Amino acid sequence: MLKITEFSNSILTNINFHLSESENLIILGSNGAGKSTLAKVLCALSHSDSVELFGKKLNMYSAKQRSLLVNYVPPKLEIFDEYISLREYLELSKLYSKLTVDEVLELLNLKALEDKPCITLSSGEGQLSLIASSLLHGAKLTIFDEPTANLDPKKMQKVAKILSGDKIQNRIIITHDLNLAHKLGYKILYMSNGAVEFFDTNEKFFEKANLDKLFGTSIKQIDGYFVVNL
Repeated sequence: MLKITEFSNSILTNINFHLSESENLIILGSNGAGKSTLAKVLCALSHSDSVELFGKKLNMYSAKQRSLLVNYVPPKLEIFDEYISLREYLELSKLYSKLTVDEVLELLNLKALEDKPCITLSSGEGQLSLIASSLLHGAKLTIFDEPTANLDPKKMQKVAKILSGDKIQNRIIITHDLNLAHKLGYKILYMSNGAVEFFDTNEKFFEKANLDKLFGTSIKQIDGYFVVNL
C-alpha cells in the first residue's frame, strides 16, 4: 500500500518503511521529532519522489487522484470563513464516502452544533469536526495528526472506537497517547530527531526493554495503563 525509500530533507533523515494493504500504523515520537513533517510528505503536502502509494509514485498521481487515495487530517480545525456553519463545512468535505452528513453528525454527537459557525466551536468540538470531515472524505488512506488532542474522556472513547472501526479504510495515526497506541494494536513507528528509531509490531514496541530504551524512567505502567512517572 505505502512505501517510502531513503527520504531525507532538512528535518527528516533516511526514512525507510513500507506498509501492506491491510496494515495500519501508529507514529509516535517526542515533540519536534518530525512526525507531522513525515505525514505531510506521505500525502504530497511536501514534495517527494521517494513515496509510493498503491504501487505508483505519489507525485505521478493528479491532485484529484491523490484526493481519492490519501487525506491528511491536521491537529487543529482552522476555518477562514467566519460565517460557515458546521453542516456547510461537512457538506464541502463530502467526496467519496457513502456516509451522509446527517449520519456523521449523529455518529459523533454533533447534531446540536450543525448550524453553529465553525469559528465558535471549542477545541474539542473542532477536533470532532475534523474526524467527521475525514469520514465524509472517504480516502483510501487517512493520516490523522493527533486526533484525540483536546478531547475529554467520553469524546476520546468515541473517537478511539471510530479509529479502530470499519468506517475508515486504511489509517496512519500520529499521537503521543501510549494507551491509545497500545489499545489499537497497530504496527508502530517511533521517531527521534528526524529519524526512525523503531518500526515493528505493537507487541515488540511495548516490551519493557524497548520502553525503557525509548522513554527511560519518564513513564510507568499501572494496572495495564501507561502514565507519566511524576
